[in-house]
Amino acid sequence: MADGLYMLENKMTGLPDIVIIVDQQEEYTALRECVTLGIPTICLIDTNCDPDLADISIPANDDAIASIRLILNKLISAICEGRSSYIRNR
Repeated sequence: MADGLYMLENKMTGLPDIVIIVDQQEEYTALRECVTLGIPTICLIDTNCDPDLADISIPANDDAIASIRLILNKLISAICEGRSSYIRNR
């Protein structure tokens, strides 16, 4: 994992357009950094989370792998579709 993170950091040339956070409580520091830097966030919100901290909250069980996988796949598809549409219309 550390090697993958290192490669990702080397490829990033700036701040991300958006950050998706799966476990708000576990990733609270990352969420606060995004807020500080003005990076919009999408958070999967379980019953133990604060939906007001995220720009976009998605109610979900952040402990269930199947739930996470389903939601992330839908988000990836929507992002790719929107991005390709944007590129085509430029």
